[in-house]
Amino acid sequence: MIQFISQFQGLIGIGFILAVAWFISENRTDRPGWRWIAGAIAIQFILAIVIVRIPVIWDIIGLANNGVQAIERATLAGSSYMFGYAGGADVPFVLKEGAAPPLIIAFQILPLVIVFSALAALFWHWRILQLIVKGLSWALQKTLGVSGVVGLSGGANIFLGVVESPLVVRAYFERMSRSELFMIMVLAMSTISGAILVLYASTLERTVPNAVGHMISASLISLPAAILLARLMVPGSGTTKTDSKESGLKYESSFDAIIRGTMDGVQLFLAVIAVIIVIFAFVALIDQILSVLPLVSGEVLSLKRIFGWIFAPLMWMIGVPWDESAAAGSLMGTKAILNEYVAYLELAALPGDTFSVKGQLIVVYALCGFANLASVGLIISTIGTLSPSRRAEVAGLGMKSWFAGNCATAMTGAVIGIITWA
Repeated sequence: MIQFISQFQGLIGIGFILAVAWFISENRTDRPGWRWIAGAIAIQFILAIVIVRIPVIWDIIGLANNGVQAIERATLAGSSYMFGYAGGADVPFVLKEGAAPPLIIAFQILPLVIVFSALAALFWHWRILQLIVKGLSWALQKTLGVSGVVGLSGGANIFLGVVESPLVVRAYFERMSRSELFMIMVLAMSTISGAILVLYASTLERTVPNAVGHMISASLISLPAAILLARLMVPGSGTTKTDSKESGLKYESSFDAIIRGTMDGVQLFLAVIAVIIVIFAFVALIDQILSVLPLVSGEVLSLKRIFGWIFAPLMWMIGVPWDESAAAGSLMGTKAILNEYVAYLELAALPGDTFSVKGQLIVVYALCGFANLASVGLIISTIGTLSPSRRAEVAGLGMKSWFAGNCATAMTGAVIGIITWA
């Protein structure tokens, strides 16, 4: 009986998240109908079951892992040529017995961002990604009744980042409704782009089997949660349709796509390095300040411990066992306040017995989104630049989209926990 109750523990988290989203809504009397809310939640569960629990579908998605490994090998050829053994080439010295070759994240893992960014741009120019995005857009419109512009943005967010995805719908910002604008922001916060997906999966490949498949499914399952929470928090309808001729993301040729995609990847590459350096420095600085305070339970205070205490109840509500919730809460706090890649780096470095299989999956899915404070600044800056007349409105919705994005990925974690038998 206890095991049965714990299996559906995530329902507590889903109910709590929806209640909070409704409570802080701009108009609590204008919420969507109960049938629509139930339908959006049902779609999440259906997606999760179809993707993760049906072996044939999971095997198909798992093929992406082979593609990522091929990209990793190809990237290693370039990085080892450019950076030598620091980039993955054979070391020119004898290693100590039992020692592993050095793994330098900046030179061996992060170059994946550049290569995948160039590939994504090329596939967009060849209209391969555009067809997939339009297919996802059509599915969101038919199942959740969103407008064409929201559906297009939702599909684009699976492949493009916080900065790139608004370019796809830049022609519509001036005339879309406030609710549509907020949905687009929350969708960007609740998913991760293809280039970053490859980076995160490569970081977790030794910790989480078929990490690529889990990253892809996490972004897909989070789409209906993001739309649901956005409609609860900023109610309203939108009917902005898309025109196939209007697109802000265009390339002149295949070569232009490769070059521009590479330049975009370089900017992201440098941004990730800079953010990681600054975040680790800030955390170390804060921990030094906290270390002068009195001990708590015989241990020195740290940012990780504080995050664990704050976010542990939420992680328990979405299905993480209580004895694992402090570690899970620490990672969730790191993701929400600092950066999700730093959280994944910490997850990969944890001892193997920190989480159960189910607890680890819930955490992986709950962390899978761009909803951190830096992304708030990025999305405000990007949309504000594309549509100056709506900069103030976007700025006012920024922290709401951060909150909704974190809640959406937490709901996805809860759904995965419910369909995963311990």
